[in-house]
Amino acid sequence: MGRVGCGLRAYGHDGNPTTLEVSVAGPLSGITIVELAGIGPGPFACMLLADLGADIIRIDRAGSVRDDAFGRPNLDAMSRGRRSIGVDLKHPDGVETVLQIVEHADALIEGFRPGVTERLGLGPDDCLARNPRLVYGRMTGWGQEGPMAHAAGHDINYISLAGALAHFGRAGERPVPPLNMVGDFGGGGMFMALGVVAAVLESRTSGKGQVIDVAMVDGTAVLMTFIWGMRNMGIWSEETGVNMLDTGHPYYDVYETADGKYISLGAIETQFYAEFLERVGLADAGLSAQMDRAGHADMRQRFTELFKSKTRAEWDDILLGTDACYAPVLTMSEAAQQEHMAARGTFIEVDGALQPAPAPRFSRTAPAVERGAPWPGEQTDSVLEGLGFDADRIRALRDSGAIK
Repeated sequence: MGRVGCGLRAYGHDGNPTTLEVSVAGPLSGITIVELAGIGPGPFACMLLADLGADIIRIDRAGSVRDDAFGRPNLDAMSRGRRSIGVDLKHPDGVETVLQIVEHADALIEGFRPGVTERLGLGPDDCLARNPRLVYGRMTGWGQEGPMAHAAGHDINYISLAGALAHFGRAGERPVPPLNMVGDFGGGGMFMALGVVAAVLESRTSGKGQVIDVAMVDGTAVLMTFIWGMRNMGIWSEETGVNMLDTGHPYYDVYETADGKYISLGAIETQFYAEFLERVGLADAGLSAQMDRAGHADMRQRFTELFKSKTRAEWDDILLGTDACYAPVLTMSEAAQQEHMAARGTFIEVDGALQPAPAPRFSRTAPAVERGAPWPGEQTDSVLEGLGFDADRIRALRDSGAIK
């Protein structure tokens, strides 16, 4: 496939576009990471690192099928940017092959339960013995230690135990899971990517590797730091749906429009709230003061009736792009076509599959999607050849079933 770049356009002092010296390799070019194939946050972390230029070598189990039901791996956007090698991790020559790859790597990422990679012969001690500078990233929900370390779980369980899920919901209603963004991807994958980059930087100074214990319960707790701060200051109630940011205040909420669609309002600051009222004709409507909780029920009713009086498109014409802190609530398909998102190139096509573009953006070392999602084992021979395995050795590994 062609390279998909995500560079920035710069402007000179005269306001005219100017050409930047841009390297499309990405800021992590030259870093090699071994990914033991898994699901969810581990692959997401590796996608982020691949987007930023790291060379990700994914170890797929020999004979595995990691594409979608229609046999099209390109639809799995989180698997983009990898090279895949098929290995039988129960075959001693397969394990040895992975260890030899690890000798050339800066980091390894795995997402199994505690103890699994040790039983495979690919645990931290095994890998660090072969490469003392290796960063060994371990992704789990509960962490490598603690009473629940070996229990099964999913995002909904991790964010529950970490004290986050209880605060997603409206007053008097059940908590609503925020998809699996908070535990898997925010508290897990993002923290793994950050941890790997930090540890690789440290390793290049100290010459020593280390193990990173990334637990989704830990990451989720950190994502709640701002809310913990407000709680400590006495301005956040643990009662759901009564706070400023959890739909407890009418100027920070979602409202339905005349055509059955929705808009979001986030007019927290006094000046933005005043602009909102002015633009919608409520500046002189006798509403109570913005922060007067006693008047919030009436305010919410007025806002509800107001937004139901026009279509979402009509509200866009009045409020979108102003300081009223307004945006339409868009579906994924709508977001990909929205004017601002399209102007930024926030969504791209890779091998014909629509997906988010790499982020963040860099002025000189622009991130790019090097390749789409590979078939399991698609680059087995080329990866091994690049590491110095000769044709006879690759053939012997294949004949033994150690690789595929």
